[in-house]
Amino acid sequence: MNTDSLFNTDDRAVSPVIGVILMVAITVILAAVIGTFVLGLGDSLGDNQPTAQLSVDIDESTNTTTIEHNGGDSIDSDSLRVVFTSDSSSTVRGEATIGDRLSVGDSVANQSTSDTNEIGSGEEVRIRVIHQPSDSILLDRTIEIADGFQYETDPNFA
Repeated sequence: MNTDSLFNTDDRAVSPVIGVILMVAITVILAAVIGTFVLGLGDSLGDNQPTAQLSVDIDESTNTTTIEHNGGDSIDSDSLRVVFTSDSSSTVRGEATIGDRLSVGDSVANQSTSDTNEIGSGEEVRIRVIHQPSDSILLDRTIEIADGFQYETDPNFA
């Protein structure tokens, strides 16, 4: 048996190959983490959705719709749109804008004096408050009308 051949094996090439593979893997993972952070940070710099807790109430006896700000961010008046739809038709039954800046504790109301649009008893009306810059829905509530409700096609909340 030749003792020189036992200790003279060519295993030295494996170590640099594994080292290169590990370096490439670390570089790819690091680039992915940094890229995700940078791209995620860039998305949050645009129009952010406000965090607000809104509630809506319909008083059928006075044909009044009231939207109340119960908590969260203050919202600019020109950025909110109120959309009314009913279950009898999927089309928009009315749209409105809110005329005042909404802060915590504020409420805005609209009393309809028009009887051109009526939701009959037993029907449901869906009211959505949409933040236009972020195109996000802040309030989406469906209310069943017991006695009938009249509303204007273009109401103004103030």
